[in-house]
Amino acid sequence: MIADIRACVADEFERVNQLIIDQLQSNVELVENIGHYIVDAGGKRLRPLLALLAAKALDEADDQAVTFAAVVEFIHTATLLHDDVVDISTLRRGRPTANAHFGNASSVLVGDFIYTRAFQLMVQLANMELLNHMADTTNVIAEGEVLQLVRAGNPSITEAQYLEVIERKTAALFAAACKGPAILRGHPVEVQEAMENYGRHLGIAFQMIDDVLDYTGDPETTGKQVGDDLNEGKPTLPLIHTMTAGSDDDSTLIKSALSNKSSEQLDEVIAAVKRSGGIDYTQNQAQMHREHALSSLNHLPDSSATSALAALADLAIDRQR
Repeated sequence: MIADIRACVADEFERVNQLIIDQLQSNVELVENIGHYIVDAGGKRLRPLLALLAAKALDEADDQAVTFAAVVEFIHTATLLHDDVVDISTLRRGRPTANAHFGNASSVLVGDFIYTRAFQLMVQLANMELLNHMADTTNVIAEGEVLQLVRAGNPSITEAQYLEVIERKTAALFAAACKGPAILRGHPVEVQEAMENYGRHLGIAFQMIDDVLDYTGDPETTGKQVGDDLNEGKPTLPLIHTMTAGSDDDSTLIKSALSNKSSEQLDEVIAAVKRSGGIDYTQNQAQMHREHALSSLNHLPDSSATSALAALADLAIDRQR
């Protein structure tokens, strides 16, 4: 299904990929090695795809849109490099993470290089409003990462606090990817806000399903180990719901696993989450955000790109990876 969605901007998408490769060039060999390692790992390239579809739904995916899409992917790539170091992750997309392959120090420093490359590209766009928006977005993402770090292992985190983290850590870049093209083309504030709302709600739904897949996914499909979030002590929505709506025994089990950042009782935790309705609850919440995202598209004219954005909202919910 993602291939059908991407077909709407296939030529522009290839140009983004080529621009990413070109912009990874460096006189420092290790920078190129790590940059290509993480970029070549593949992935859905969902965020630059969003930027291109938003641009085409509004006007056209021109040269500026292609450059902006590459900016969005670079920011995302830099966060992945840093995230994997912080989370001590060893597997992403079915192969060793960059930090597992090259070491933590190298991954952090190359992440910095990719961040700064993103802002060099943004300067080329010569749009101060967009530069300001993306600077704010990157700052918000960093704050989300810190919030997640300080709240790890805390079983008293509420659903509202969970939402605060994922809105900053994940949804902010989705929102920026969709709003950016509207800023570039000088669309009215109401259009910019509609695109931003679409991206934000899509990002929230996407992250919620990610959190479900951490307990229900197939590692061969998702490319990550089941229970990774538990090992990192992340109080995600399936766990939060179980602690608040589950039995006393199930709640105690989850609190202990989170506090100890341990997946030793993973099978019992998964059973408790399913028993308490944590999976269904999270999926329903994700579905609600999908509906909010779709309603935001009412501000756009009917087109193949608008249809692709709607299909992307469906895909965010109905996926296995």
